Amino acid sequence: MVRLGAVNYLNVRPLVHGLAGRPDVELRFDVPSECARLLAANASDLGMVPSITYLDRPSDRIVPGICIGSDGPVASVALFTRTPVREISRIAIDTSSRTSAALVRIVCRRVFDVDPVFVPHGPDIRAMLAVADAALLIGDPALFFDPPPGVTKIDLGSVWADMTGLPFVWAFWAGRPDAASPATVRLLQSAAMEGAANLDVIAATYTEANPDRVALATRYLHENLIFTFGPRMLEGLTTYYREAALLGLAPTAAPAFVATGSTLE
Repeated sequence: MVRLGAVNYLNVRPLVHGLAGRPDVELRFDVPSECARLLAANASDLGMVPSITYLDRPSDRIVPGICIGSDGPVASVALFTRTPVREISRIAIDTSSRTSAALVRIVCRRVFDVDPVFVPHGPDIRAMLAVADAALLIGDPALFFDPPPGVTKIDLGSVWADMTGLPFVWAFWAGRPDAASPATVRLLQSAAMEGAANLDVIAATYTEANPDRVALATRYLHENLIFTFGPRMLEGLTTYYREAALLGLAPTAAPAFVATGSTLE
């Protein structure tokens, strides 16, 4: 039995396709920060963890070949602002993911040239914009929110790609070095391949209660996300780690993968 802690958003569903209900898998869904907490508490063996939390546990190993990434617009990680970016003085930060919180700090310094106050907040966009000039949302709340007049959505995947010319890795499977046997790695890679071949079905099933969201969900899975962890993804990840370290947001570390005969598959 392998205990998996997965992100409770649409973006992870292709990576866990067919795993629910298997007798050899225990699968639970949470926000990214809770996935990281459960992994640290040894309540899961492998977690779909936000990229930056790996730096808290550099002895962990990443399952090769699989990630939640983007190369350009991601649609589900965004800054919603009612103020021009160079006039932002206060940003409400969705507490669900440290990776996105660090990224918005990086782009504020490197791209927007502002030094705002950051206010932790639950993912309630209207309440966030009531206390700040802008709000960081991630996951489904960012993907399915339609900004009202006067509020601009700034896609942080796009901002990162414009800044670096590289893709961004938002999350990946990681855990203790002994947590992912070769059979488990093959299982997770196979699930990801099956998910990639069934994106339309996954989108339709996920949005069954909200059929008006099917088209957006389908386009998101096909056009915005990348689930293969290849060399350019690794370059994007190490660049993000370097940028975070330069701002004192994280320690310096290099990604290390489960040994399966090759670093990336």
